[in-house]
Amino acid sequence: MTSIPQHQPGEPNPLRALTLDQLRRRTSMKWRTYPADVLPLWVAEMDVPLAEPVARAVTDAMELGDTGYPVGTAYAEALAAFAGKRWGWDDLAVERTAIVPDVMLGVVEMLKLVTGPGDPVVVNPPVYPPFYQFVTHMDRRVVEAPLGADLRIDLGTLEEAFRRAVADGGRAAYLLCSPHNPTGTVHTAEELAAVAALAGRYGVRVVADEIHAPVVTAGARFVPYLSVPGAERGLALMSASKGWNLAGLKAALALAGPGAAADLARMPEEVGHGPSHVGVLAHTAALRDGAAWLDAVLAGLDENRRLLTDLLAEHLPGVVHRPGEATYLAWLDCRALGLGDDPADVFLHRGRVALSSGIPFGTGGAGHVRLNLAASPEVITEAVRRMAAALA
Repeated sequence: MTSIPQHQPGEPNPLRALTLDQLRRRTSMKWRTYPADVLPLWVAEMDVPLAEPVARAVTDAMELGDTGYPVGTAYAEALAAFAGKRWGWDDLAVERTAIVPDVMLGVVEMLKLVTGPGDPVVVNPPVYPPFYQFVTHMDRRVVEAPLGADLRIDLGTLEEAFRRAVADGGRAAYLLCSPHNPTGTVHTAEELAAVAALAGRYGVRVVADEIHAPVVTAGARFVPYLSVPGAERGLALMSASKGWNLAGLKAALALAGPGAAADLARMPEEVGHGPSHVGVLAHTAALRDGAAWLDAVLAGLDENRRLLTDLLAEHLPGVVHRPGEATYLAWLDCRALGLGDDPADVFLHRGRVALSSGIPFGTGGAGHVRLNLAASPEVITEAVRRMAAALA
């Protein structure tokens, strides 16, 4: 029988703080999309209470009626300080940042700056499905450069995609997911420098979605794309959303390398009206004062990764799982189970567990599911038990 690990922190494990009954009172997408008998381990919401500094910042704003429009650079300053302490990146230039509504809408605005209608955008499938949705909705075309068998960027495949993307003379961009969703891959400094070199050689503009940057295991090192040699013309998007579970408090930051400052300056002024002022206050508080809470979550996620590995070995040995070094998502290869291209559908209808189908993640997604680890150990244990029962 698999034992559930116990967190030994300075701060309590937020993933153990809420009961299932409390969570089912939530009205967000994770908890209201499926019937009450389904365990939801799909969309990227964490089963945690708000970090106390964030709750305090939001409560103070409510008491003051401070619900107007966002202004100033406090968010960027908090991110710069966090980046210096957390990643050793002391070169985040506040003057080369802009507040945007959220990371994906920020991605759209950055791609608009460096590409035109019909231009190609390179992505690394299997990858976050909105990369396809947002890119095609804005009348750009997706060019795939699939990850290698090791779930890392295949530089040869990427170069070939860059070559195809620029073949007709249009402006091309590369939408980099770092850390990678759904695999949890943390790109190394060497890999990112190689990406920057290829982008420079082919004239491809890099836009890096770094929303999961705070959610990295203790044994891994997140490297901001803009910190590597050759990335001066790059653009990046960052947010406290994933690290502190703030998807409902909209705010993110666009960052430009020194060679992209003029591009960022062309972003329409009205884009800055989209973020929530309360969201900006919450994200700022998280980055400035929420490190201890984040560390407790990261410790809990480490325990959950080990727990999931043990549970799969015991109950679903046919599932291939390579624990990622980042995100709170697990990418599970279920092809050996004989459940077809969409095992998530089987687990939902036979096991009453909601997982993300791998199909929308693009090439390499069929036969896979994505499982959200940001839940209590008891919920994860029950979910795997139900998944195994679905095969009976």
